[in-house]
Amino acid sequence: MKKLFQILSLACLTALFVACSEENDMVEEYPNWQETNEKYFNSLFSEASQRIAAGDKSWKILRKWSLQDSIHANTSDYIVAHVIEQGSGTKSPLFTDSVAVIYSGRLLPSTSYPTGYVFDQSFVGDFRPETALARGFRVSGLTDGFATALQYMRRGDRWEIYVPSTMGYGTSGSSSAGIPGHSVLVFDMMLKDIIQ
Repeated sequence: MKKLFQILSLACLTALFVACSEENDMVEEYPNWQETNEKYFNSLFSEASQRIAAGDKSWKILRKWSLQDSIHANTSDYIVAHVIEQGSGTKSPLFTDSVAVIYSGRLLPSTSYPTGYVFDQSFVGDFRPETALARGFRVSGLTDGFATALQYMRRGDRWEIYVPSTMGYGTSGSSSAGIPGHSVLVFDMMLKDIIQ
């Protein structure tokens, strides 16, 4: 009888855990993600446009590097950049160049990440250009948003850039980096060197 009670107890416990499946108790990490990201970027674009019109030189709106000026562009064909620090360089990288960059990439705030999920960075801890190691990239091998920013930056520039999903990882995202589709990407980046 005692053994039967133990078996029934174990069966009830198993049933209890199955009934409380993760689907019922799971909190969505990225609720209304597409709408949240589109609204955020459009609002930021508008705010940056107003600051630029008022003469604020620390904000830039940069058209996708591959679009000709004669082609009509939408808001999602631009990145927004906030200049944190100006470098002393005199030229910008070309699409065919390689670069050395210190950076951190994150998403907009979500349920578990109030400051945004950091999906990649070239350093550990805080952003310290004097001690952080830069990573090397070919500009042509990067997403359109990152490549666009680099082609306007000069050696030593540190910018925070905001990349719409259309110039990042699009509607599908990047499962290997933990980036859901429709994500605005936010990078704190410094161009350390241009390698031709």
